[in-house]
Amino acid sequence: MAIPDPLNELAQRLREAGANSPLADIEKNSRALFTNVLGKLDLVTREEFDAQARVLARTREKLEALERRVQEMETAAGAKSPAD
Repeated sequence: MAIPDPLNELAQRLREAGANSPLADIEKNSRALFTNVLGKLDLVTREEFDAQARVLARTREKLEALERRVQEMETAAGAKSPAD
């Protein structure tokens, strides 16, 4: 089920209310306003979001591997050095 575009839905409702009335100007101005506001938002596409999520997952895996390696090295160094 597709999610309706809120701007198109608003535009359609305004058209239905009266194409030759002052509502036509309101529709045009409202659409421009909403487009302007949405344009100022810092949005990304789903593809960009998914790509960044994959990068983050790989980075997290590398970090966890490095943490394990450091822990192993610290354990090995502790076993080799004399106790205080």
